[in-house]
Amino acid sequence: MGALAAGDAALYHQLATLYARYASVLDDGPLTDWPGFFTETCMYQIVPRDNFELGLPIAIMRCESRAMLEDRVTAVEETMLYEPRYLRHHITDILVQDADGGELRVRANFSVIEVLPDELPRISIAGHYRDRVTREADGQWRFREKLCVFDSVLIPNSIVYPV
Repeated sequence: MGALAAGDAALYHQLATLYARYASVLDDGPLTDWPGFFTETCMYQIVPRDNFELGLPIAIMRCESRAMLEDRVTAVEETMLYEPRYLRHHITDILVQDADGGELRVRANFSVIEVLPDELPRISIAGHYRDRVTREADGQWRFREKLCVFDSVLIPNSIVYPV
């Protein structure tokens, strides 16, 4: 469990539940619940691996607050035109890398399977998260930062949904 003590299984379970709930909302909705996984002031980015490794700040999606995440949901649900699809997010290998006060640095792998009604399932995007997770006053764990580093140099043309 990374920087956590071996006996801190309860905390690890809370984090695993956070990530499972996160995936469930992205897969089955309602998408309007997605911003609630983040602190009011937060950072959400989707970055190609090459840019991440070179320290380049270019992201294909960047939101700097919960309000911006809410705007993203509105764009997905009300203004964008795209073919309907089903998504399945798989989040694995959750690893706490560091614990600093009330904040945890967490790394996890992700893959997103995309299914269009008349096609076979395909992997839409794969990579890893580099997150900062904090427990807020209401006792809930939330993402202060979620950096989604995807492994391909190609950008899926259907990346309308959050990762």
